[in-house]
Amino acid sequence: IYSCCCLSRRLNQLSSHDPLWKRHCKKYWLISEEEKSQRNQTWKAVFISTYCDLGRYIRYYATLKKAWDDLEKYLGQRCPRMIGSLKESVREEDLDAVEAQIGCKLPDDYRCSFRIHNGQKLVVPGLMGSMALSNHYRSEDLLDIDTAAGGFQQRLGLKQCLPLTFCIHTGLSQYMALESVEGRNKYEIFYQCPDQMARNPSAIDMFITGTSYLEWFTSYVNKVVTGGYPIIRDQIFSYCFPFCRYVHDKECVATTGDITVSVSTSFLPELSSVHPPHYFFTYRIRIEMSKDALPEKACQLDSRYWRITNAKGDVEEVQGPGVVGEFPIISPGRVYEYTSCTTFSTTSGYMEGYYTFHCLYYKDKFFNVTIPRFHMVCPTFKVSTARMVSAAAETNHNEYAVDEDEDSTDTDEYEDRRRVLDIPAPSGRCPRHT
Repeated sequence: IYSCCCLSRRLNQLSSHDPLWKRHCKKYWLISEEEKSQRNQTWKAVFISTYCDLGRYIRYYATLKKAWDDLEKYLGQRCPRMIGSLKESVREEDLDAVEAQIGCKLPDDYRCSFRIHNGQKLVVPGLMGSMALSNHYRSEDLLDIDTAAGGFQQRLGLKQCLPLTFCIHTGLSQYMALESVEGRNKYEIFYQCPDQMARNPSAIDMFITGTSYLEWFTSYVNKVVTGGYPIIRDQIFSYCFPFCRYVHDKECVATTGDITVSVSTSFLPELSSVHPPHYFFTYRIRIEMSKDALPEKACQLDSRYWRITNAKGDVEEVQGPGVVGEFPIISPGRVYEYTSCTTFSTTSGYMEGYYTFHCLYYKDKFFNVTIPRFHMVCPTFKVSTARMVSAAAETNHNEYAVDEDEDSTDTDEYEDRRRVLDIPAPSGRCPRHT
C-alpha cells in the first residue's frame, strides 16, 4: 500500500486514514493501543517504522510474538523464576555477524524469534522442558545466538548443523540443519543418535522433532500454555516427543469404582538407539480416588500386573509387589503419581494391566483396578547416510569376494567384529514396568 500511494493522489489520501494502519499494526506487529500511545505517533508512522526494522519477518513476526507473549504470561503465573533467564532481543547486525561467522544463512523464522528473545541463560530449569527418572535428569535450555554459533558443527555426521538447545546434565542438544546435506532436509530439527554398531563416528542417526523453527517452537509453546505439560517444582516437565515430553492421551483413562487411572507417555532419544534397535520410553501414571468416595473406601496398593506387547505381537507379562518400591495408600480426594520406564526393540508397542488393592477397613477384601492400554510410538527418524554408504560398499565387496578363506579364524578380525557387535545398547538405570 505504501508503495502504491506514491503513485496515486487518491490512494495517497486513503493511505493516510489511520484506522487502516491500525488494523495492519495489530495484525502484523501485535501493537496495542497503549504501545501506540507511548510512541506518540500515528498508526501509519508506527507501521512504517516497525516495517523498516522488522519487515523481512512480516510472515512470521505475529505468530512468534504471540507465542513468546503467551509463554511469558503463562510462566509469570506458574514459574516466574524462569522469566529471569530469558535474554533480551538481538539486533539485525548481530544476526548478520553470526551468519558471517558460520558461513551459513539463518532461516528468517529463527532470526525473527531472536529479534524477540535471544534464547535464555544456561541455567536450570531449561525453557524447553525437563525430564526426571529415578537417576536420570534432563533439562534443555534454549541457546542464545552466540552460544549456538559457538556450537555450530562442520564435522562429518553433523555438517552445517546449528544447536538450538542444550542440557548441561546430559550434553544433549537438538540441532537445526542449515543445509540439505547428509540426508537431512534444510531447516529440519532433530536429536542426534550415534549408530551404536558403526565404527565410523560420522554414522549418526536422527530423531526428527520439527520441520522448521516456526513449527517446532510454536507447537511446543502451545502444548505448554494449554496445560499439556505440567509445572512441577517451578519447571516445565515436558514429558515427550517433540521432543521428548510426556504426551497425555485424553482417552487413556480407566475408572474402576471410585479409582481413576490415567497415563502419559514419553520417548527418550538420549537413551535410545536406531541401530541396534533400542527404543526407550517412560510413562507417568496418575492414580486418583474420587473426593466423593466414602471414607471406608480407602485402600492400599499391593501389586501390579503388566501385559506388554511390541509391534511384532510379542507379549511379555510382568507381575510384582507395589510400584517403584512403594505401596501407596489411596483415600477420597487423594492422588498418587509415579514415573517408570520400558524399552522396545520395535518402534512402537503398548502396555495394559491392573493393580491389586486391599481395603483398609476390610483387610480381607481385595480388588483389581484397571490400567488403560497406552501406546508408545517412536518419533520419525532417519538413518545415517554414512551407514547406508558403508552397507552398500560392503555388499558390493562381498559380491566379488573369493571364499577360499571362509573358515579363517584370524584373531584381529574376530576381535574387531566382537568389539562392533558387543557394544551394549544404551540403558537408563531405572525400575522397569513398575
